[in-house]
Amino acid sequence: MNNRQTHGFSLIELLIVVAIILIIAAIAIPNLLRSKMSASDSAAAETIRLLNTAQFTYSTNFPQLGYASTFTALGPNTANPGTCDSTAFCVIDNILAATPAGPSPKGGYQYWLTPGPQTAAGTFTDYAFSAEPGNLNTTGTNVFCTTSDAVIRSQRDAGVIPRLLAALKRLPTARRSPATVLLRTKNEASHFDL
Repeated sequence: MNNRQTHGFSLIELLIVVAIILIIAAIAIPNLLRSKMSASDSAAAETIRLLNTAQFTYSTNFPQLGYASTFTALGPNTANPGTCDSTAFCVIDNILAATPAGPSPKGGYQYWLTPGPQTAAGTFTDYAFSAEPGNLNTTGTNVFCTTSDAVIRSQRDAGVIPRLLAALKRLPTARRSPATVLLRTKNEASHFDL
């Protein structure tokens, strides 16, 4: 009689199971990271859209001031909570309003605000927002920018190009002629119409 009983799994069986788990993880993890970056990109585009709406609401309520020149002018009133005025209009959250012009980090992106030209009466006539990933191709893949025309522009793997474009767009129309800017990134050339 053979009294030998087998308990558990053999080493080969355990190694096969571990190998299968590693293969599944190798397939799933890159997809998970791409999904996370895609979600961050979508959230950044939506935040830029929200910032456009906040600027239009601000300029409608304070036509003598025009557009807000800082994030803090659009954010909550920390000195007198519950009171919203031209210095703290309460239309964006305190995360974006943490710094006057940026960077304001949120959801893996950094947001910047560049006020446009100011008239003699003190009215800001334009603005430019930009959002860039905190770590390109890790926290996001696109760079977004917009001005008072409310068109959200995006460039994949563009680095800090939208801040440069925002600075160029700040120039009064009379001082600049329509132009196309050619900027070279690592792998491609990008055309931007000003």
